[in-house]
Amino acid sequence: MNKWLVTAFIAFVFTANAAQAAGTADEGQKKSAVCAGCHGADGNSGINPLWPKLAGQHPKYIEKQLKAFKDKARTDPLMSAMAAPLSEQDVADLAAYFSSQPRKGGTAAADMVASGERLYRAGNLETGVAACMACHGPSGAGNPEANFPSLAGQNAAYVEKALKDFRAGTRTNDFNKMMQGVVARLTDAEITAVAQYVQGLSN
Repeated sequence: MNKWLVTAFIAFVFTANAAQAAGTADEGQKKSAVCAGCHGADGNSGINPLWPKLAGQHPKYIEKQLKAFKDKARTDPLMSAMAAPLSEQDVADLAAYFSSQPRKGGTAAADMVASGERLYRAGNLETGVAACMACHGPSGAGNPEANFPSLAGQNAAYVEKALKDFRAGTRTNDFNKMMQGVVARLTDAEITAVAQYVQGLSN
């Protein structure tokens, strides 16, 4: 009987913790006002293209980045300060809200579509650069199970900055240094082209 009670109590604790950690979009919307100044009320950042669109991003990926800013595994003067006071529940709620919002598409620079598409879909065999779609999917939808982010419609300026940060080693919170390895051989021109291409993708 005692063993049954212990087992039931442990199960209850784990269930309660899981429920607490699960985010809700309604609560996230209430907490999102402070995020709206940069990322837009619906997560479609339009004020500054260096600020990413959060709308439609996989919730676990949003959670990972917020926790990285909070834990200083990823640093940014604005985001580190914004993430510092967030609780686990706040992070889960914000992720649930922004992931539930539809992402507004963008338009790629016409003169970079062909070169950006080649790199995205086939990589660069001569320099050993892997195809982006291997992880982020043909349509840029990403892979939520592997926690690879959605890229379709993302601001090109933000994508370009992120790739250059990985290449420079100023951003290092990628799993097993995967992104750092991919972008190490990318030229500035290739980064710009692929960033433009994904801005014009829709999924």
